[in-house]
Amino acid sequence: MICASSDLADGGDGIRFEAECNGLTAPAFAIRHGGRVYAYLNRCAHIAMELDWKPGKFFDTDGEYLICSTHGALYAPESGACRGGPCRGATLTGLKVFEADGKVYMRKD
Repeated sequence: MICASSDLADGGDGIRFEAECNGLTAPAFAIRHGGRVYAYLNRCAHIAMELDWKPGKFFDTDGEYLICSTHGALYAPESGACRGGPCRGATLTGLKVFEADGKVYMRKD
């Protein structure tokens, strides 16, 4: 389990967690946008830096885009695709998550 569903508000703070990816453990985060939960590795697609400027702070001030605190790169929350800044053409590494019984889980497939 990553967190309770109620821990994620649309455009609000994200939840940091550790994810297994390609046999390694890596920092990741989950957010809610448009009523759906999304998760990504916590790594800017431009340069491998963590996105959040404070733990859980992944969205810009409008809650519209995910933003890299180091470079200002903007990413679409629903796809992880770069929408502005030095990350042009790049995408965040998405993770498969789902909600069940009021909790958020990472898919193990």
